[in-house]
Amino acid sequence: MDPTGLDLPPLAAAFVFGLLGGAHCIGMCSGIMSALTFAVPPSMRSPMRLSGLMLGYNAGRIASYMVAGALVASLGTLLTLSAELRLALQAFAAVMLILMALYIADWWKGLLKVEALGKRLWRHLEPFGRRLMPVVQVPQAVALGAIWGWLPCGLVYSMLAWSLAVADPWRGAALMGAFGLGTLPALLVTGMAARQMGALIRHPATRSVAALTIIAFALWQLWALLPTGSAPLAH
Repeated sequence: MDPTGLDLPPLAAAFVFGLLGGAHCIGMCSGIMSALTFAVPPSMRSPMRLSGLMLGYNAGRIASYMVAGALVASLGTLLTLSAELRLALQAFAAVMLILMALYIADWWKGLLKVEALGKRLWRHLEPFGRRLMPVVQVPQAVALGAIWGWLPCGLVYSMLAWSLAVADPWRGAALMGAFGLGTLPALLVTGMAARQMGALIRHPATRSVAALTIIAFALWQLWALLPTGSAPLAH
């Protein structure tokens, strides 16, 4: 079953979703990436070391997404998901994506209420992350990234709705892994060139273009879910 309702293979669609959501990842996580980069002592801040740490952070983060995807998809195995409910979950994911785009462009901040749902869990996890600072070794970076992956994020939550529709832990994990890989380029660039990227990322035009692109992708999903859309609902 294609949880996106699109003609794209599910993992390819999840990867594209991550790419388009990269602007939100940059806006939300660029401060974290910058702090992690500049927390490394100057004498140890070689390109090789920083590259290893950035990859470590993101490997841990993506691993957490995959665990979350497997857990949420496991719930789907306990539920009887009708075709109508699967359709509703797919539509919900698309609407979440539109709300995310509005948030990225700073046109509407209502999605902050959704992200607030995960703050209770984050309050318990965040102190463990602090104990790993400053990070100077790759294993530390992987561990911190694994904690960071549970940071409240509406983009991740909308992707988890797709994982629930999959109703298969392995496929749910793979879907979230593909999504995480899609977000990787934006966060790696931010981590390695934090100061240079800051002004460009904060520019209203950059954020607006990213938001409009995401909205177009979400509308494409919704169109595909209509009876007259280009792609029928997969069972």
